[in-house]
Amino acid sequence: MVGKSDFNAGGVSSQCFFVLLLFFFKNLLSNHLVCAETISIITNDGRNIVGVLKGFDQATNIILDESHERVYSTKEGVQQLVLGLYIIRGDNISIVGELDEELDSSLDLSKLRAHPLKPVIH
Repeated sequence: MVGKSDFNAGGVSSQCFFVLLLFFFKNLLSNHLVCAETISIITNDGRNIVGVLKGFDQATNIILDESHERVYSTKEGVQQLVLGLYIIRGDNISIVGELDEELDSSLDLSKLRAHPLKPVIH
């Protein structure tokens, strides 16, 4: 995964990183990803949180509704922990992506095995 330190090594400042992140979120809305879309978020500590986008702000804080955390394990299937209405601080977000609900519903998460993600190191 790419961390802020990777951008600094390439000559791009942390401030520029956040400007690019803000640009990304503005483009999400302009490209018809509106509130009420289901999204998947990977946090800096390696958590995968899925929920319905309800809003975000200029600091990339995100509000999700009907959210749950997917906990991956190599020994058993994916556990889904219900979170409900959930706010994620922008400085704890690594990746945001739109979830293809049709494809996601066709997956049998109880049989899916994977290593948990490691935290992002800055």
